[in-house]
Amino acid sequence: MLTLSSIAEQIAAKRKALGLTQPALAKKARVGLSTLDALENGRLGELGYSKITNILSALGLELKLQETSARRPTLDELMEEEQNDKSMDRRS
Repeated sequence: MLTLSSIAEQIAAKRKALGLTQPALAKKARVGLSTLDALENGRLGELGYSKITNILSALGLELKLQETSARRPTLDELMEEEQNDKSMDRRS
């Protein structure tokens, strides 16, 4: 199950990879700097759907729903999924 802390880690990593500061991302996503900082630093217990989707959208990311699986995916399956995601990226 995806947790808020794992989403926060991915948000922080993507923000840094894009060379964005927290203030720049907060402004672009229309969320408070203190909210973004608390999220990235694990001090936020809950975050509303619209705020999380605003942040993800500002980073070029989106939430994806999928069926849960009783088993963990194999490395080959993960690599295939990543390749499929890259081939669908229209920004390239």
